[in-house]
Amino acid sequence: MSYHISRTVGMSFGDAVSKVTEELKKEGFGILTEIDVKATLKKKLDVDFREYVILGSCNPPFAYEALKREDKVGILLPCNVVVQEHGPGKVEVSAVDPLTAMEVAQNPKLQDLGEQVHAKLKTVIDAV
Repeated sequence: MSYHISRTVGMSFGDAVSKVTEELKKEGFGILTEIDVKATLKKKLDVDFREYVILGSCNPPFAYEALKREDKVGILLPCNVVVQEHGPGKVEVSAVDPLTAMEVAQNPKLQDLGEQVHAKLKTVIDAV
């Protein structure tokens, strides 16, 4: 089983980030954090890197339910979504696969939640 759900799309990096954010919102996710990896690496290490952003997304009802079922599951939250440019007009969008992440917790009470969040994130990735 893969630890991510990914798709490569033919659009600009900025358009892809906007589209991912829009599609996440449609599925009930908000963006808690946005890490611009390219800018961070330039600032901290003075190295050049491709366009790469990590969006820390959260669906509050699912997060709340997961936390009620497993008190330490917060270390697996939020659901990270990565948008990275591999060339002009070639952008990969990836989301963590919550089914794989929930397996780490070894709590069967999280299985159905993982399946539901997986379906929502797959819908997001497929819609970009």
